[in-house]
Amino acid sequence: MKAYLKFDYTILTKKIVEEKLAALNLKFSVIGFGEIELQDTISNEKLELITTALSEYGIEIIENQKSILIQKIKDTITEMVNSEEPLSVKSSVYLTEKLNHSYGYLSNLFSEVTYTSIENFIMIQKIELAKNLILNNQLTLTEIAYQLNYSSVAHLSTQFKKITGITPSAFQRIIAKRRVQSLKN
Repeated sequence: MKAYLKFDYTILTKKIVEEKLAALNLKFSVIGFGEIELQDTISNEKLELITTALSEYGIEIIENQKSILIQKIKDTITEMVNSEEPLSVKSSVYLTEKLNHSYGYLSNLFSEVTYTSIENFIMIQKIELAKNLILNNQLTLTEIAYQLNYSSVAHLSTQFKKITGITPSAFQRIIAKRRVQSLKN
């Protein structure tokens, strides 16, 4: 039997970090998504233990200031895309307000370090969420387009095809076909 799971990356990551740090008897507080504050000064050996414990889950500690800001941009975009309510402001305004830097600076830095634009990263995140929403089979394409702040299903379909090579409808048919096949097996 196959089971389809829905999970929140933010909650999952926070839980893993909290459990691993607690297991190492560290006093800490969670400041925000992807940001913690250790209450005590830690030795290099303890830092290595933390790094090892988190790395098995693909979580790493960032120390370079540019890398920290890039991660904050990615985290803010992920938070923005996964928000239950559509944004009432443009993504550039949202990022500027959340990160206290001009959008021009954020955009140039992001492109310089990641070799892609913020807009492209947002589009990729939205399409990944759209794929998950289609897999969960609970929303129509119109509802998905609205939730992801697209002006129409056609706009969603255009970007979906640009990223995946197929339309959302074709993706739905493939998923439905696979589900039928798995039920037969």
